[in-house]
Amino acid sequence: MTCDRLVCANCASPVSEGRCPVCRASRERLQQQEGLFAGLTPAALVALLVALVALAVVARSFAA
Repeated sequence: MTCDRLVCANCASPVSEGRCPVCRASRERLQQQEGLFAGLTPAALVALLVALVALAVVARSFAA
């Protein structure tokens, strides 16, 4: 999850701006939790999935 669309319950501003201590703490916590696929958009994940399925189909056709 990214903090681009999150709104702080404390100050009602975007968390990505970090206007209050709660925003800054949440932003830091989210940045520390980022994993391997955290920077990918949902569209990029779908494209990766389609590419993997296509690769599996091609590999199966060569194996047969």
